[in-house]
Amino acid sequence: MTSTVEPTAVRLRDPGPGLVALDPDRAALLLELDALFTGLADQVAAPAVVGPPLLPVEGLAKLDYFRNFPHLGVLAARLSEQAVDELAAGAEAGRQPVEPTGYVLPSATCYGVLLSLEGQEVGEELRLTAVGRCFRNEDHYDGLRRLWGFHMREVVYFGSADGARDHVATSRVFVEELAGRLGVELSYQPANDPFYDRTGSRAKLMALDPVKYEFVATDGTAIASVNRHRNFFGERLGITSGGETAHSSCTAFGVERWVHAMLLAHGTAEKALARVRDVRA
Repeated sequence: MTSTVEPTAVRLRDPGPGLVALDPDRAALLLELDALFTGLADQVAAPAVVGPPLLPVEGLAKLDYFRNFPHLGVLAARLSEQAVDELAAGAEAGRQPVEPTGYVLPSATCYGVLLSLEGQEVGEELRLTAVGRCFRNEDHYDGLRRLWGFHMREVVYFGSADGARDHVATSRVFVEELAGRLGVELSYQPANDPFYDRTGSRAKLMALDPVKYEFVATDGTAIASVNRHRNFFGERLGITSGGETAHSSCTAFGVERWVHAMLLAHGTAEKALARVRDVRA
């Protein structure tokens, strides 16, 4: 017999600054939006992979991560033996010493994909997609716009310089058309990445020749981006395409930020979810 009892409304409390718990409607909205983002992967024939949950410090150092973004890193540590003994004896949690592990939580999904391809020949072209939980130590947090941890869907390209540029162009068309169907107004702007040292060489190069552009909602929230890496990652990681150093580019969707943009555009999670489901139908 089918139950006719209406489900009880679930109220979830955010556990702390930068931490958000999504109720059923917003959780459904997140999952349905990510399913739409995989349409780009289907369009460019990018199979799904699952990246590692942690990244080695040594690997990120090869990519100048700690020169450019040391302030964003969230380290993975373990409790020391002394701490384990103290906690087991009933000590107050949170004041025990920890030990480094040599790992960092990902701040972008593509890093795990990149490091997993180190030293490999990818053929004429390679496209992959992955979604992962990413973590950033920000100077402030703001609802779904800026979080300690969030989901990022990426579609990554490896191959020629022309292919990397084509991937960016294809992605731009996809994102703008999808936003139009979802009723989300966007602008396309050069990125303003949070470099630790804005006088550094990479920050200066980005200002002179932007290779990253963001799709920005009406309240200034960057909800997606396209990134052309030139041959930087190919050189640093020894990734080749047809025997030559591979060029790469990627497209990134901040999934919680898209939830925010849909709420901004449609007012309620129910209306936003109905719009997404209509687009998917």
